[in-house]
Amino acid sequence: MRVIVWLVEGTWPACVDAVRAHAPDDAEVVLLHVSGPDVPAVAHGAFAGLLGRGHREADPGDRLEALGGTSAASLLAAAAERLGRPCAREERSGRVEREVVAAAEGAGLLVLARDGDRSRLGPRSLGPAVRFAVDHAPCPVLLVWPEPAPDLRTIPPPPPHHP
Repeated sequence: MRVIVWLVEGTWPACVDAVRAHAPDDAEVVLLHVSGPDVPAVAHGAFAGLLGRGHREADPGDRLEALGGTSAASLLAAAAERLGRPCAREERSGRVEREVVAAAEGAGLLVLARDGDRSRLGPRSLGPAVRFAVDHAPCPVLLVWPEPAPDLRTIPPPPPHHP
């Protein structure tokens, strides 16, 4: 079985711990980090708009891309160390939610963490990218809480019904 573990800053330890607890010992584990194009693209655009297109060597978007790659490598290394077993590391870039779904093709399990409002139970505990991945994953999904789940009393009330 191939297990894809989507690592996101702030929630990745819970995903790695879930793999340690729930994935078979003989599973092929792939630690996945996806960098979105948003921040470097904004920096490139802002620089071009403010200073024109003739000074490419000073474009801060290039530096942000390099920093993002370093950060991803550090996160993958920390996750591999926490996992404590052989694993593959995969870095992708693009539309985050679509890259996660594409990486899960042919996998036996996708592990990811809630990234929305984690103060209460309910659909708002999933942000847009996680919701997309859960809805479109071509394999079973293990959705974890990055911290202990909220109390059951936080479930939203049922919608009003008409008699």
